[in-house]
Amino acid sequence: MPRGVSRGVAALLLSCTLLLTTAACNDDTKSTGAAATPSASASFEQQKLAKTRFVANAGLAAGATYQWIVKPYRAGKFKNGADGRTFALVKAGLAGAFTYNRLKAAVNNAKGDPLLSKAVAPLSAGIESLKDLGTKLRKGEVGDADVGAFENIINSVKDAGKSAGAEVVDQVPSTSQLSGG
Repeated sequence: MPRGVSRGVAALLLSCTLLLTTAACNDDTKSTGAAATPSASASFEQQKLAKTRFVANAGLAAGATYQWIVKPYRAGKFKNGADGRTFALVKAGLAGAFTYNRLKAAVNNAKGDPLLSKAVAPLSAGIESLKDLGTKLRKGEVGDADVGAFENIINSVKDAGKSAGAEVVDQVPSTSQLSGG
């Protein structure tokens, strides 16, 4: 089935499902004033997805950091006069912003799992400290301490995930993912 047709069919099915579920809603029911409590299976699914999302976001952050910040820095790509320096710095800047964004998302995902949220909570200040490093990388004002900060935070997030049963594996994002496309 061509990609456009399959997307159309999926959109149509989703629209019909939404229409039927909202049509099935009835305003004749009386509200007791008490909030609905989620079932045990819904809570389990939320926790399972929280770990999965955490692993995906943290893995993308780790992959971007290693591929476009740590590796080029160690290869000397950020030094004045290095071949491809400007391109390497731009990519590193994008990777820095991407990493910060994915780490923030991972921390939010961790909130859905009690054990994971306790493991990741102490790392929030360290993640916040990465906020402006993407700009610093893009401008070429990066040093050993800056690259080390990225590496340390990523390793801390990986360790926290591992201690909570959510092992993080590096996933290198595509260039289009880095640029937000």
